[in-house]
Amino acid sequence: MAAFINTYGFLITSMVLAAALGLSLYLPLMAGQLSLASPGFYALGGYIAAVMSTRLFPSTDGTYPLPLVLLEMLVAAVASGVLALIVGLPALRLRGIYLALATIAFVEILRVLSLNLPILGGAVGIFGIPQPFKSQVEYLWIALPLLLLAMFFVYRLENIRMGRAFVAIREDELAADAVGINPTYAKVLAFTLGAILAGVVGAVSAHFLNTWNARQGTFDASVNYLAFVLIGGSRTFVGPVVGGMALTALPELLRAAAGIDGLPSWLALFLREGRLILFGLLIAIGTVFFPQGLITPNLLRRWFGRRRATKSPPLPDKHVTQE
Repeated sequence: MAAFINTYGFLITSMVLAAALGLSLYLPLMAGQLSLASPGFYALGGYIAAVMSTRLFPSTDGTYPLPLVLLEMLVAAVASGVLALIVGLPALRLRGIYLALATIAFVEILRVLSLNLPILGGAVGIFGIPQPFKSQVEYLWIALPLLLLAMFFVYRLENIRMGRAFVAIREDELAADAVGINPTYAKVLAFTLGAILAGVVGAVSAHFLNTWNARQGTFDASVNYLAFVLIGGSRTFVGPVVGGMALTALPELLRAAAGIDGLPSWLALFLREGRLILFGLLIAIGTVFFPQGLITPNLLRRWFGRRRATKSPPLPDKHVTQE
């Protein structure tokens, strides 16, 4: 097991970080908001970590103290939350495809700014970001607790009053408003929570990847994160986690399949380079045949209900008379 983790440590850590990014997109969807702004906040968090570690606290020997990484995560969370409030208050008055277009425009604005700001390295980006760990697999010590905390937070959120308000707005905003729920407050809160999570993941990813540039926050990344949620499931927090992990591992599986002997060259090229096309096909097919994704609340209830039933004590024999 240890050998497997060491061999595929980069992929496993990438899967964990992708699952957390899926949750960052799932949070606005809980309130019925199709927001594609997560890549922008993800890029923002990464740039904050990259600038702080290379400009404010430069390392001479390539190592980096873990407390400074935690400080960068905190700064990224605050900056992403403040920016989300500034963007969310006007943007979340839009609905449906118009909100999606507005958040895509936000991502593009951040991308263009990162390309033209000298402190962010322009088109080249920032290289040589110091490493707090000696190997990439050790980043699981940060990424895995972050994912577990995010999952626990979203799980608890789904079971408290505010989470139920999110679901009510998603199902019928007018009805939710009629019973006293403030849709604007709830939607901005969901949008801000998702932005904070994306910014924190970006701060970790900057050190994990050792480099950061404008390609981290693009429309292509928005399509990837949207696929995590739509394919995995958009009605329970387990869906984005499963979708993020599965779709992150999928390109590696396709790349391995492309190396099979005797495979036509065009098919091998498609398996290696056609990831976005395949993701688009999965989204189109999934929305038709699995409108709520592969993981649904009913599926989880059936599965966990069956597990509880097998562990429950046997019922008394109906032929035994009670005294």
